[in-house]
Amino acid sequence: MTPQPGAAVPHDEPFDAVVLAGGAARRLGGADKPGLPVAGRALIDRVLDACAGAGTTVVVGPRRATARPVVWAREEPPGGGPLPALAAGLRAGVTADVVLVLAADLPFLSSATVRALLAALGDRESGQDHDGVVLTDPDGRDQPLAAAYRAESLRREIALLAAEHGGLSGLPLRLLTAELRLRRLADPTGQASFDCDTWDDLSTARARIREHGTVLDEWIATVKAELGIDLDVDTGVLLDLARDAAHGVARPAAPLTTFLVGYAAAAAGGGEQAVAEAARRAAELAERWAKEADAGEAEA
Repeated sequence: MTPQPGAAVPHDEPFDAVVLAGGAARRLGGADKPGLPVAGRALIDRVLDACAGAGTTVVVGPRRATARPVVWAREEPPGGGPLPALAAGLRAGVTADVVLVLAADLPFLSSATVRALLAALGDRESGQDHDGVVLTDPDGRDQPLAAAYRAESLRREIALLAAEHGGLSGLPLRLLTAELRLRRLADPTGQASFDCDTWDDLSTARARIREHGTVLDEWIATVKAELGIDLDVDTGVLLDLARDAAHGVARPAAPLTTFLVGYAAAAAGGGEQAVAEAARRAAELAERWAKEADAGEAEA
């Protein structure tokens, strides 16, 4: 069974990542595309969040501020295209057998999709040994810059192409992928494979992130990334607590109570269990408070 991009798939094999963050961005008027914000975070930082489990992450392109440390590299010649950039990234510090290759303009790429790509590459139940797994968009098009590859396969084919053409500059990426045995991982919603090539694309990404039903999850994920918090919390529990505090005590009690829950959890050593326990105790207190208020009204 092929794992889906949004599925939480375990993956234990070490991997590195190469993020391509160069290019002229001509359709964006030469703007620094990787640095453009979506929901308050640069596109490149959103991609770096998705591949945070990599042993080494190499970013190929001009140096810029990033949310976490990376290894920087530049293609030769600068602006020579994705093949020279990929070759430079592989040389700059990739030592794992498996390497993610990602564009820096994928605002909806998630760690779950990354794990699905890696798991599909490691799955040999089909009896085939693949060189890579690429995400495919809803129209069935391969997305070779949203993919996981065997590093040695990339090095082999890049060396052959360089020898055949006298260099890599200007060569299309499809010359490389055409020589690889690839497995496809469908992205039926088009979210994970959505990239920002134009201002319209950027506007679409910003609008999607604020859609009803997803905005809260996006906001929580962005805040956690901004604050450096790696913690999965049951937001439903916290929302219920905030509601109970607002209704049973007073409206301003909602944000203050959730703040105090977080503070108490941190004082108790932090972690998901500490948050859950602090939320439980605060919720029980809010319930007792509300019952007393109801009893008082009944007596009156």
